[in-house]
Amino acid sequence: MSKSNIWARKPVEAFEEDMRQSGLKRVLGKWGLTAIGIGAIIGAGIFVMSGVGAKEYAGPALALSFVAAGIGCTFAALCYAEFASLLPVEGSAYAYSYATMGELFAWIIGWDLILEYAMGASAVAVGWSGYLSKFLLLFNIKLPLWLMNDSFSAQSLLRDAATSADKMKTMLTHYSDISLPSIMGHPFAINLPAFLIIWVITMILVKGIKEAASTNAFIVILKLAVVLFVIIAGANYINPSNWHPFIPERTMLVNPGETMPHGAYGWLGILGGAGYIFFAYIGFDTVSTQAGEAKNPQKDVPFGIIASLIVCTVLYILVSLVLTGMINYKDIDITAPISAAFGSKGLGFAVLIISIAAIAGLTSVLIVMLLGQSRVFSQWPKMVYYPKVFLEHCIPNFVLRIKHPFLRVLLSHWSQLLLLLVLLRNL
Repeated sequence: MSKSNIWARKPVEAFEEDMRQSGLKRVLGKWGLTAIGIGAIIGAGIFVMSGVGAKEYAGPALALSFVAAGIGCTFAALCYAEFASLLPVEGSAYAYSYATMGELFAWIIGWDLILEYAMGASAVAVGWSGYLSKFLLLFNIKLPLWLMNDSFSAQSLLRDAATSADKMKTMLTHYSDISLPSIMGHPFAINLPAFLIIWVITMILVKGIKEAASTNAFIVILKLAVVLFVIIAGANYINPSNWHPFIPERTMLVNPGETMPHGAYGWLGILGGAGYIFFAYIGFDTVSTQAGEAKNPQKDVPFGIIASLIVCTVLYILVSLVLTGMINYKDIDITAPISAAFGSKGLGFAVLIISIAAIAGLTSVLIVMLLGQSRVFSQWPKMVYYPKVFLEHCIPNFVLRIKHPFLRVLLSHWSQLLLLLVLLRNL
């Protein structure tokens, strides 16, 4: 392949032909795409990040931080919406860069997306396992340490617990057994809940986009109901004096476990809070990976991106106002701010409801992340930025002849990983 080919751009007509041959079913309407966007955006972060944002950055003005972060995300969302209307195909930023900047940039961005979804899904699965453990503890159900953590994390927890009697006591209250079994002399541990939830979601995705979208829509309705419960029930316990001053005076804070102070509150604190809670918005771009299954991608995909962002921004603002109104921002528990705020008002049952919402929220995030990753994978066998011998003897004769989209996704995915390992080894 000549060097000039790495700058070759893929014409829109070629993308459209790929879509006709993809085997994907166009079953997603604008509200189904909106549900996918909400499912990706609203996770457990709304129940955790709001506490840190209010206590350590913006105070009651955290609502303005959500507005600022939402405005920044809106510009990115408008860019995605514009690309999605001009190039209504699966692949998201990978496809957009391939059509506008060429193969090399598409190859780089494609790997960025794959790593983003892979690392993100792994981290969310671990978080899902942690919330499941907390949920089971409400019913006094405990599992052993070696079934709830990977080997490295389990050994790290044990070393940390050995330094303090209080930490050891905490571990004993969370796990039924803190010893690690060994296999051939090596300590063994596996995060079984995280492992199983990935497989369960994979099986849902194997069934097809219609089943995956229906499952996601159900979970989104569940967690939206809980968020609305938090807003409506919490509004009855708001003390307006907790909002004064709405923008606290600028000061220096030292976070627990740290020695260096950082600036907090004031207008700079609002911007700092916006930078921190910006991660609560990540996920709206996943809607653009579903263009291949949208009924009317040129209209429905932009609608899904913008609508999901607007809905989530409004909910984030309302939750932050309720939180800072129920309890003074200086007294917020940053580990479980919403649960602690309701607990301080004698509403202990809310802890159970919020725990269910957190698990449901992370489940929908996993569904959307794995779904989006698979759609990026499905575009890769059509790319030509590979050694010629690999293209001629591997992909066309092995992967591209398989018609089932899921099998194409799996086989193409592993072929890319194997190729990457070969290339890295030869560097």
